[in-house]
Amino acid sequence: MLSQPDEPVAIICIDGRMLKDGGAGTGVGQYARTVIAALQVVGQPTLVLEDGGPMEHRSRNIKWLAALRPWNRIASINKQAFQARDIFREAQVFFSIYKRPMPIRLPGIPGIMHWSYPLPLKAIGWRNLYTVHDVIPLDPDIPSPVNGPRLRSMLDALCASGGDFVTVSETARTQIVARMGWPANKIATCHQAADVPSVRNGTELPNGLRRGDYLLYVGAVEARKNLIRLLEAYKTSGITTPLVISGPDGLDAASINAHIAATRGAIRFELQTRDTVVQLIAEARALILMSLAEGFGLPVVEAMTLGTPVLSANVPGLAEVGGGATLLVDPLNLMEIRKGLAAIDGDAELRDRLSALGLKRARHFALEPYARRLLKLYGMA
Repeated sequence: MLSQPDEPVAIICIDGRMLKDGGAGTGVGQYARTVIAALQVVGQPTLVLEDGGPMEHRSRNIKWLAALRPWNRIASINKQAFQARDIFREAQVFFSIYKRPMPIRLPGIPGIMHWSYPLPLKAIGWRNLYTVHDVIPLDPDIPSPVNGPRLRSMLDALCASGGDFVTVSETARTQIVARMGWPANKIATCHQAADVPSVRNGTELPNGLRRGDYLLYVGAVEARKNLIRLLEAYKTSGITTPLVISGPDGLDAASINAHIAATRGAIRFELQTRDTVVQLIAEARALILMSLAEGFGLPVVEAMTLGTPVLSANVPGLAEVGGGATLLVDPLNLMEIRKGLAAIDGDAELRDRLSALGLKRARHFALEPYARRLLKLYGMA
């Protein structure tokens, strides 16, 4: 059962594992940034736990020996951050050896340690709240680059250590409870927000794209995103509007990229800056997301926030987030995808209606409502 503090706690810390350049463009990195941004909106300060000190001069063997230490790590504090050397990599090795989260002691009064992912770490004396975005890797029918057995083992260990859990949708919560065999009250739902920067009018789009004259997919180029089926539907739809696929390579990217290259009208962008991604979404005719499974679907929320109409798969996570403001089709049915593409590409009235519905739905995912949900989750509201 989710524990609640006896009285409001004012200290909140989030891990900074994906806040540096290495996490640019990742969903987990954006999640952590949005938690911080939302709490700032309501004047709630946050601390960050990050790797501290230079690590590159240590040999691989020395790093592994450091990870073998069975005792507590102790963080230092510097301005608005706790720092512990090589903490996130060491924790993974520690878990592989000891099958339990690595304990870390943070200086000062204990508070809430909000982990952005099921990291094998435990802040001693703090309420440890682990974000489980989904358990898609535990589904043998859905391709995933994540090691499913390790994820299950880690979640079991975090649960046994007294951790609390939160996820980003009711769909994800239901699936986590079913897959892990947990009681329904073991994990809470807190819809995340979309922290979308302002779009600068007149900014030139990459590759000579024109405003409103392309369809857009944003995300990892991987098997779970169902891009080969999307490309097949697009190829046979007769649509001449370009289909832009933007994001980093993931599982089976080589095969997918080959299909993109062989599809007339398809354009491939690799990982873009955050500002460019937002600009691409804002200027697209529509966002297209045909995933086989999603725990949340942040690009859908970002598109709605920007007034861009959305065509998405009717899988539960995307349907929940869309809240009736998106056009839904069966991602396994080529004919349905093709019809959906033709409708959202060719029907301006449909796009206008979806845009209006999306803007209304997006209010739920704004920063201030999200901050209120977080404070309730923390037992501070």
